[in-house]
Formats: sequence, structure tokens, C-alpha cells
Amino acid sequence: MSNSIVKLLALDKLSNLFNMIKQNGGIRGSLYKLYRQEELKDGVLVGEDELGNKYYENPRYFYGRNRWVEYNDKAYLDYDGSQVTAEWYGWLHYKTDLPPHKDPSRPKYKWMAEFTENMSGTTGQYVPYSTTREKIEPWVPKQKSSA
Repeated sequence: MSNSIVKLLALDKLSNLFNMIKQNGGIRGSLYKLYRQEELKDGVLVGEDELGNKYYENPRYFYGRNRWVEYNDKAYLDYDGSQVTAEWYGWLHYKTDLPPHKDPSRPKYKWMAEFTENMSGTTGQYVPYSTTREKIEPWVPKQKSSA
């Protein structure tokens, strides 16, 4: 009887809300996360990568939404999907159930390149140079000579 009253009054949802606020660092921490990530979740910290990103999981959420990443605070609002390393990308997208630090069979060869962030849209982006002449030349007006 009491369990049905709790569900009827939605006190279990209220309890989940207070639990989320507590796990995210109180009201101030929760508001900060809402500002940065636009959603507030609670979950178990699964691991952290070398960039400082934290990976969480909560099986209570729907499949496909129950694993997520919280980007390092140094990225602030300039975070994107290319800041997730390849190992953690596989875990986030359900290619493996084992996180990188718990998977002993994951290969690490000498020829594998280290992680680099995609720099497109920044000053560090790759811009190829052209070896052909420009077909259109900009018009430069002649200077008036003062006589």
C-alpha cells in the first residue's frame, strides 16, 4: 500500500531528483552542469581517459542513452565528439561492454598513432596550399595622384 502511494505522489521521482543534485555537487554544481551540458544525469563513474574526460553509465536509462561522457572542464563550452579517444568511443557506442582499462585483450601496437583532436574550424586546422594560379584576380583601384 505505501509503495503505491509513493509512486502515486511521484515521491520516487523526487527522490531521484535529489539524488542527482547530490551526485552532481549540490545545487551550484548541478546548475553548472546544466549550463555546460544541458542535461542532468546520475550514474556510476566507469573511467577517465588521458584527456580528463569522465565516462559514466546508468542502466536505469534507455539503451543508447545510458552511457555518456562529461568532457574535461578545460574544454569548457568548446567540446565536441572528436575529443573522445578511440578506445572510449568503442565503449560509448556499444562496440564492447568492457571499458578500455578492464579489457586485457585490447591490442596496443607500436605503429598505432597517439590520439589527436580534430582541429577543423580552428586556427590549427590543416589547410593545403595551391600550386595553380588564381583564375580571378581582385580589383585594386589606382591611386589618384595629387598634383
